[in-house]
Amino acid sequence: MAELFRSEEMTLAQLFLQSESAYCCVSELGEIGMVQFRDLNPDVNAFQRKFVNEVRRCEEMDRKLRFVEKEIKKANIAILDTGENPEVPFPRDMIDLEASFEKLEIELKEINTNQEALKKNFLELTELKHILRRTQQFFNEMEDPALLEESSSLLDPNEAGRTAQVRLGFVAGVIGRERIPTFERMLWRVCRGNVFLRQADIEEPLEDPTTGDQVHKSVFIIFFQGDQLKNRVKKICEGFRASLYPCPETPQERKEMAAGVNTRIDDLQMVLNQTIDHRHRVLEAAAKMVRVWFIKVRKMKAIYHTLNLCNIDVTQKCLIAEVWCPVSDLDSIQFALRRGTEKSGSTVPSILNRMQTKQTPPTYNKTNKFTSGFQNIVDAYGIGTYREMNPAPYTIITFPFLFAVMFGDFGHGVLMTCAALYLVLRESRLLAQKNDNEMFSMMFAGRYIILLMGIFSIYTGIIYNDCFSKSLNLFGSGWSVRPMFKDRGGANWTDATLHENRILQLDPAVKGVFNGPYPIGIDPIWNIATNKLTFLNSFKMKMSIILGVIHMLFGVSLSLFNHLYKRINIFLGFIPEIVFMSSLFGYLVLLVFYKWTAYDAKTSQAAPSILIAFINMFLFNYSDPTIKPLYRGQMIVQSLLVVIALACVPCMLVVKTWLMRRQYLWRKNLGTQNFGGIRVGNGPTEDEAEIIQHDQLSQNTEEENEFDFTDVAVNQAIHTIEYCLGCISNTASYLRLWALSLAHARESYRCLGTISLFMDVFLGKIVSDPTPLDEKQPHT
Repeated sequence: MAELFRSEEMTLAQLFLQSESAYCCVSELGEIGMVQFRDLNPDVNAFQRKFVNEVRRCEEMDRKLRFVEKEIKKANIAILDTGENPEVPFPRDMIDLEASFEKLEIELKEINTNQEALKKNFLELTELKHILRRTQQFFNEMEDPALLEESSSLLDPNEAGRTAQVRLGFVAGVIGRERIPTFERMLWRVCRGNVFLRQADIEEPLEDPTTGDQVHKSVFIIFFQGDQLKNRVKKICEGFRASLYPCPETPQERKEMAAGVNTRIDDLQMVLNQTIDHRHRVLEAAAKMVRVWFIKVRKMKAIYHTLNLCNIDVTQKCLIAEVWCPVSDLDSIQFALRRGTEKSGSTVPSILNRMQTKQTPPTYNKTNKFTSGFQNIVDAYGIGTYREMNPAPYTIITFPFLFAVMFGDFGHGVLMTCAALYLVLRESRLLAQKNDNEMFSMMFAGRYIILLMGIFSIYTGIIYNDCFSKSLNLFGSGWSVRPMFKDRGGANWTDATLHENRILQLDPAVKGVFNGPYPIGIDPIWNIATNKLTFLNSFKMKMSIILGVIHMLFGVSLSLFNHLYKRINIFLGFIPEIVFMSSLFGYLVLLVFYKWTAYDAKTSQAAPSILIAFINMFLFNYSDPTIKPLYRGQMIVQSLLVVIALACVPCMLVVKTWLMRRQYLWRKNLGTQNFGGIRVGNGPTEDEAEIIQHDQLSQNTEEENEFDFTDVAVNQAIHTIEYCLGCISNTASYLRLWALSLAHARESYRCLGTISLFMDVFLGKIVSDPTPLDEKQPHT
């Protein structure tokens, strides 16, 4: 359990891997995921490393698999994912994989090419079929003498009678429906109105063989006279990407051609269906294996990329690698190396040798499915330094609890808990489904966080006595109006008093009015009180300050475990920080508790304000006779606390910097020469040198060689100012617990009122009430 509270102890190890077993050893190390390889060739170009060709082959196989996956998704075929983690293939199996992927890619490309050619041919025959049918209709219409006379007059108005005997040429084709208006205007302008255009829409959309999109097209036929107009018309059709098709002039030829086209379409449709079925079968077979292939190829690529980080000795028979690994997992790493050596068939074992280094190791925190979500939240704000205290275990409690303080609602907490329980209980099935929805994946990853937040919200909802913005009167209110019916100095209460007065004040000092606190949480009578907001404001604001100060003091206390080997940080860092915060804000919390216990119902009216007392504490203002002290000796205690807090600032700012410089000069003189056992110089004794030996080893070599007093002073000043201002700003920021809690309660109340209003409208039970909705109080 110790590894939960502090990052793992890491060590730098050197690996000696035989060339024939290096691949399998790295594979086994990758499966356990407990080592981090260092790059021993930082100055070598990526294209000049030993295994660059293998990496390129893996990238090429990955490209082919992405092409296959794209075709599978385009065909709307589900990719089989059983959650299997296949073993990495041996290097000799790469040739077989490459051949399989190459064959599959070539086959799919050939099928796609043939299918596209068949679809293009099918599209042309379909368009020709529509042209033949539409042109026959056009010619049938043109046999009408009135239409023939009209068309002839359009061609030459001065010779209408003689033109009827002239034979006209024509072209027919297909064009996109959206281009018809522009196409018609261009024909009219270029040919100066000497052409006759007829067009008709094709009802069903046609499939584009290249993109697969559905397009709408129209059939057109253009009549003209002379070769000059014919050339102009063809150029315009070419510019508008219109497809022109040969169309016979006689009806008998058109009929015979249409019969032939229909026969060819039927034959082509049969061939096209067989091609589509064959392609579907090939993709279905590939869909069953594509995920496994992806895993194998990417594992191989990762192994070769890792091997490129290693050095090769002069004999070309051994690879040397350096890895960071946890000390507690060295046995597992040794076992993985033995397993990899046995799998490769090598007889020479791999060697793991621990190294001594002054480099700072990487931070590694072990997690499981429960703690991973909280660790991710902590890492989002920054990853701690090596062997620093890990705040994630404490966040498991503090994060859901602080959320629940803001979201204190019994009903909403139950809903959140039920939703999180569903995700937790069915996590194995949901993991197997591999949902790609980003929002669902984020919620599923934080299922345990949501579960704890829901449970804590139920608890704080009971404390607030809030369930969907309604109070629960389970044990009976501790307040009663019966004693107020008795004579209270001439003020008698009757039943009419209760009915005629909308606002009445209950005095807790009257015996019997307040019968004691509610057994748990807030008394439900506060839900109908007009001063409910005033009471909850005071309660939640003070509670937020108390929780915030306790939380910050706990965080500063944890920093003590980070300074155990640096005494200067304990005496001039931790102690001044904890004293500074306790003297000011810890004292504020004590004032809150003191006021709660020192004043009762009879003396509460005379209780002074804590806020005014805290402000006067910093101003040293105690001369105002209207402000009564909370206790005897308040002026002396508060003045002493302010002086102590102010004295902690130079300790952190000046004294620590000066001592750090003195220690540097002290270590610098450790090499003082000894002559005949007599110590010469002002350096430390041998016993003193042993005492600070641990500090020496923990210091970085660069820091030992150079000490910049200005940089250290500036850094320490920034840290001190940030801490002092942070104590104030963070304490104020904890008031968000109070603000968001009130906002949640208010918005829940508004939603409940809106729902009630809609239900009244739906049921037809609207009652005229002059009280606005925002001023109505829910019933207890």
